[in-house]
Amino acid sequence: MKNTTDKGPMLRELPANERPREKMLSEGVTCLSNAELIAVLLASGTEKESALSLAGRILSMENGSLPRLVMCQPEEFQRIRGIGTAKSCTLVAAMELGRRIAASPVAERAKLDTPQKVADLFMEEMRYFKKEVFRVAHLNVKNELVMKEDVSVGGLHSATAHPREVFQSAVSKGTNAVILVHNHPSGDPTPSRADRQTTDQLIEAGKILGIRVLDHIVIGDGRYISFKQEKIL
Repeated sequence: MKNTTDKGPMLRELPANERPREKMLSEGVTCLSNAELIAVLLASGTEKESALSLAGRILSMENGSLPRLVMCQPEEFQRIRGIGTAKSCTLVAAMELGRRIAASPVAERAKLDTPQKVADLFMEEMRYFKKEVFRVAHLNVKNELVMKEDVSVGGLHSATAHPREVFQSAVSKGTNAVILVHNHPSGDPTPSRADRQTTDQLIEAGKILGIRVLDHIVIGDGRYISFKQEKIL
């Protein structure tokens, strides 16, 4: 018989795709409910109650109002059975961090609407790499940079970029378009046959997913080549 209580099943008894942490990793953090997000912060429940059930009781403190929870202090959370010093301080720290982020001015995002701007952003770091590194610049609908991501690191002559690695974060984060960037340690940015084949493959994968590949920039030593400028794209 399963070890269940009147507080519902323990997380270990749930299917993997219903456990908050596993769900976050497979579907993205935006798919989690408020209770699931709090359960991730708690990390564990008690011997008789799951972290998810405990999170539900935390939400009930303020009738499910997250803004009110932000004002709670550690001692207030500790009034809930199963919440000790460590869990209460984690919750308060997370709430305060979120509050500070919300209060911070939005930093101006780089608008990558020309190959030169992309090259300027990546050149000074990537021109000195001793191995090929394949990066993806994630853009929003205004072609502003949302994030940069390394998807593979290769040897002296190649870095394999599989569509799964290139588009995994793009899909989960709702990226509108991407720009591919990789370096040539030789210093010569001339695209290889493999570079062209990889680009064609990623463009087709992007079409299926509804994510545009706007350009592929190859970084050399102080030089770059844009697939878009060269009309390779």
